[in-house]
Amino acid sequence: MPNSSSVSEFLLLAFADTRELQLLHFALFLAIYLDALLGNGLILTAVACDHRLHTPMYFFLLNLALLDLGCISTTLPKAMANSLWDTRAISYAGCAAQVFAFVFLISAEFFLLTVMSYDRYVAICKPLHYRTLLGSRACAQMAAAAWASGFLHGVLHTASTFSLPLCQGNAVEQFFCEVPQILKLSCSDAYLREVGFIAFSFCLGAGCFVFIVVSYIQIFRAVLRMPSEQGLHKAFSTCLPHLAVVSLFISTIVFAGVKPPSISSLYLDFVVAVLYSVVPPALNPLIYSMRNQELKHALKKLFQLSSRSN
Repeated sequence: MPNSSSVSEFLLLAFADTRELQLLHFALFLAIYLDALLGNGLILTAVACDHRLHTPMYFFLLNLALLDLGCISTTLPKAMANSLWDTRAISYAGCAAQVFAFVFLISAEFFLLTVMSYDRYVAICKPLHYRTLLGSRACAQMAAAAWASGFLHGVLHTASTFSLPLCQGNAVEQFFCEVPQILKLSCSDAYLREVGFIAFSFCLGAGCFVFIVVSYIQIFRAVLRMPSEQGLHKAFSTCLPHLAVVSLFISTIVFAGVKPPSISSLYLDFVVAVLYSVVPPALNPLIYSMRNQELKHALKKLFQLSSRSN
């Protein structure tokens, strides 16, 4: 049986046996990837170019767009290349890099969403202290903490996972390298350390989830007490997109983690992986731009300037 020292490459999940279906998967993933690149790229450009969006909320949104771009760029390009060239192979180093980048970015995104809920809490519940509590230095420190925490998670999980002896071959039953699939290839009694890291990450994530829930309970209590209809509308327009993004992100990850093994299948695992790794980065820009008038105005202004220059 091969171990980690003798495995030089992994074999990712094959999308289909026929060439037509492989090209269809390539086209679908390409469309989703281009949508994510366009949407997140527009948000990055709008926030960077419009001085009215140089506020804590949009600073965190800029960081979220960066994380979304990195997350979807970690998984889809390799999957598209494999579909296009009819191959399944990914090198050992490439697989380790993919695991590190994905865990790093997905963890940092969850921590950032927690910070963004605190931003909305302060803006709605403590508006007089907003500039004091969320100055430029504090925002930079919180964003840096989210990125650094994600990086630490990525290092720990990657080092722990790829230090395991691999006794079950090298076929990864997913379209990208992820920790649970690598653990399936390890020896039966050698993966407990990584399971401990996963349990620690779950507890940390549960703490962040509780913080988000408590923040939004306080936010909705404050919003419902607002006498002004205009203030009520503005509060909902800035909070609901973030709440929708958080709900989409958490629900897909929770379903991936708690679905019973009895209903597990290659097709279901593939769909769930797409839901939590591909769908949020593609939908987040749309969710944030639907009800946010300031962002809509900045994007409209950006398009007008682009058309004039042409």
